[in-house]
Amino acid sequence: MSISRRTVLLSALASTAAGGLAAAGTTTATAAQAAPAASAPGDVVGKITVGYQGWFACPGDGAPINSWWHWSANGGQPPSPSNTTLTSWPDMRDYQHTYPTAYANLGTGQPATLFSSWDDQTVDTHFRWMAENGCDTAALQRFDPVGGEGPTRDGMAQKVRTAAEAHGVKFYVMYDVTQWTNMQSEIKTDWTNKMKAHTASAAYARQNGMPVVCVWGFGFSDDHRDFTAPACLDVVNWFKSQGCYVIGGVPTHWRAGTDDSRPGFADVYHAFHMISPWMVGRISTVADADNFLANLNTGDLADCRAHGIDYQPCVIPGNLQAGDRAHGDLMWRQFYNLTKLGVQGFYISMFDEFNEGNQIAKTAETAADVPAGSGFLALDEDGTACSADYYLRLTNDGGRMLKQQIALTPNRPTPPVPGGTGPTGPTGDLALRRAASASSTTQAYSASNAVDGNASTYWESANNAFPQWWQVDLGSAQPVKRLVLTLPPDAAWASRTQTVAVLGSADGRTFTTLSAAAGRAFDPATGNSVTVSLASAATTRYVRLQFTANTGWPAGQLSGVSVFSS
Repeated sequence: MSISRRTVLLSALASTAAGGLAAAGTTTATAAQAAPAASAPGDVVGKITVGYQGWFACPGDGAPINSWWHWSANGGQPPSPSNTTLTSWPDMRDYQHTYPTAYANLGTGQPATLFSSWDDQTVDTHFRWMAENGCDTAALQRFDPVGGEGPTRDGMAQKVRTAAEAHGVKFYVMYDVTQWTNMQSEIKTDWTNKMKAHTASAAYARQNGMPVVCVWGFGFSDDHRDFTAPACLDVVNWFKSQGCYVIGGVPTHWRAGTDDSRPGFADVYHAFHMISPWMVGRISTVADADNFLANLNTGDLADCRAHGIDYQPCVIPGNLQAGDRAHGDLMWRQFYNLTKLGVQGFYISMFDEFNEGNQIAKTAETAADVPAGSGFLALDEDGTACSADYYLRLTNDGGRMLKQQIALTPNRPTPPVPGGTGPTGPTGDLALRRAASASSTTQAYSASNAVDGNASTYWESANNAFPQWWQVDLGSAQPVKRLVLTLPPDAAWASRTQTVAVLGSADGRTFTTLSAAAGRAFDPATGNSVTVSLASAATTRYVRLQFTANTGWPAGQLSGVSVFSS
């Protein structure tokens, strides 16, 4: 089993950045924005990238490794309180195939089961969540593929490619060189003979016209990555000679060459096209995030710009089991600080890292959703109720702020529970800031604009291509009685009638009609708002609006969709 990245952290790292506390958004941060960015937006610059492990397996799932891979300390035995590698428990409601463990039943009385990354439905579900929550690109972790894990990792690369293509998410290969004995030669062979083939996919990430590859681990000062600087520089330059855009997953203190970074690696770091310093285990509070902004992030960005390098800092939700998350405030502070600083993108660590407790994938909501007596903390550990998908939704809003789709704000706009308390107080709107998707979009008029709480932003489908649909995932099955559909209140939006049907689904695949197709008249004189009341409450998770006509423009259009249970 590969060593967790957390096992190499130095205990003093978080404190080394705290030499001089500075408030977020100081004049130093503003000055860092003076130089032009190295690269224009692409599949990583200006985007949200999530680290994707894809390293969970279970006996009987068909994976070549045939073990409780990354679930158990002893992979031959099912995970239990005495045989586990977990620190967080996933929310299991969206998985079709589950595997029984040796944990006690959940607090609800349901069996304690886990998923396998090898199941196609698991990977498809994860990439659907990414697409619904503004995760633009997935960095597929690839450890030493020459050992016994190799065949399973090879298969996972194809599964990720298939899911990325299906859901319109980009992906790239991120090599983790931890404990890779013959890395310098074998990483080149692996790319040439196996991974390079995936760059033929339309879903493979490109930046500046080049396929993206990342190497994580060069320059770290621990014994598990004891490569020399010349060997590392050779690998970076080799990938560049292959026409790749090369990202470096580097130590936190890469610029100083101290603490977690070996000295003498400056030439290696500056050879990368993009620098992405590691952050897991380095901060645990909002004050820590502010310290890092003042003492590390600001200088990092200035150094990168001086050398024509893109800067992609790591954003973490926090270790759930350690109680670091502060119901999203820690993560939002990083989004705010780094957006204001002017960084080139975010690397979210991680999507599915249930081993270290810093996952954003759907997670157990309450103590009733984890195995009894296990000691696992749920998302409500600090007394604030959070939906299972809260950190996915929070990531979506952080990305929208980075892309200037919403205003820069230090105040977290994402309510921990949909319909709960947001920036304007309780709303009762089940759809507010929930994951939205659509059959198509035009330009930047994305599906999420219809649930962002901003009346001036809107979704628009492809033009002259009816029928089209827009839908929202309420997160769980909810009683739905009434919908309010809106267009922007600006008088420039003349009266129009859109023919819209309302559909509902429990699983996002099979839909039933809740309200038949009918002309819905939008009139700016009455607020450009239409209320659709259902004859009787329908319990549904996915609400889809089907558009077949629009008298004002040849596309489906919505600036707001609110869903209510009464």
